[in-house]
Amino acid sequence: MKIIIVGAGEIGRHLAISLSREAHSIVVVEYDALVAAELEAQIDGRVITGSGASANTLLEAGVSECELFLAVTSESTINLMSASMAKKLNAEKVIARVSPAQQREEWLFDFRGHFGIDHVFSSERLSAIELSKFVRNPDSLMVEEIARGRIELQQLRVSEQSDAVGKRLIDLKAPERTRVASITRGGDHFVPSAEDALCAGDVVTIFGDPNKLRKLSTRLQKGNVKEDEIRVVIFSGSEYGFSLAQMLESFQCKVRIIEKDRDRAQELTGLLSNTTVINTDGTVLSELEEEQVGDADFFIATSGSDEDNVMTCLQANNLGAKKCLTLIHRADYANAISASGRHFGVLAAVSPREATLRELERFLTSDRFHTVKKIGVGEVIETQVAKASIAAEHMVSEIDWPEGCVLVARMRGLHAIVPGPEDVLEPGDTIYAMVVPKVRRKFLKLVR
Repeated sequence: MKIIIVGAGEIGRHLAISLSREAHSIVVVEYDALVAAELEAQIDGRVITGSGASANTLLEAGVSECELFLAVTSESTINLMSASMAKKLNAEKVIARVSPAQQREEWLFDFRGHFGIDHVFSSERLSAIELSKFVRNPDSLMVEEIARGRIELQQLRVSEQSDAVGKRLIDLKAPERTRVASITRGGDHFVPSAEDALCAGDVVTIFGDPNKLRKLSTRLQKGNVKEDEIRVVIFSGSEYGFSLAQMLESFQCKVRIIEKDRDRAQELTGLLSNTTVINTDGTVLSELEEEQVGDADFFIATSGSDEDNVMTCLQANNLGAKKCLTLIHRADYANAISASGRHFGVLAAVSPREATLRELERFLTSDRFHTVKKIGVGEVIETQVAKASIAAEHMVSEIDWPEGCVLVARMRGLHAIVPGPEDVLEPGDTIYAMVVPKVRRKFLKLVR
């Protein structure tokens, strides 16, 4: 695939190195000559010194033949301008990195439509999503986000205490627009029908809006017991920490942020409605003790310093914090800590670089569909409803879906839902489905 990357900073460099190893044709545009020269020695690809907002530079990079254009500098304005220009110069798919503040404003202003961009993302928000999964769903076997984070996938084990045991799915009365998409029972995997019943010990894959899915997952894992409030302490009010706090505020969490900078602490106090902001130095052990960090269910380090993040986690663990999570900017360090961190109290480490790479991998294909996740019985695939397809302009209930296939999400513009029987599929809708391999072709014939 012919890929152009604008920006060779933390994110761009990691993308360039990772993608060049996968035999893609890579061209990187970097303004800083020293950074450009250093990267050129590390990748099998071209590195051009120049501005990503220059038409001459983009044409030199071969933008008119580009299949995937990634603008990932640290400046949102440059990224939006560069990606918009690339689209006008005939790049096939264009993606821009933006600040988390701009991504939060997507519901107010359609940046993608205005600039002609296929996708925008924030590496800070992607990292916050990864961290929040551990807090929101600590007992789940797996948690993933689809439809740009608006629909969640969870895999969990059905408890003997659950009142759902023995009930058919049609009688389950699950929260509206949630789905049980697959069941693993013993060594068997299957996509269930409405007549199938749940058994204790089943490993099920469920989909839905994160807020609604929490009710279903709790019911399947613990029965109808009232959940205790989760106590979370976030070290650093960086954009990562702020984005994480915003996500956790809407769940049953009591969130505290420890922020050293007085001005930033005051700013966060005005921005967050249900979070306590503490102006103190979280790297000092006595300050952590005074703030009773040892009582936290989760201690999460999100500063810009990998060393500070790891050390504060170690201190929090020694003080008694139940689970520690950390942000690690170097992807190789993050992998090492995730693999062995439990030995010294770190449950997991999240790398912004790896979170971004996973987000963009779904664009690295020219197929009519993209495999989002392989899960036991089959796979979750993403595709678009074609204008002339059988499914276009029809309600979900009017379509003869093959057995072994279940729709789990429909995305239209910025809005995503788990589709119900009365929902109409329109041309251009992005849909996600759980599909067993033997019926994938039949499913695609209906929507493509």
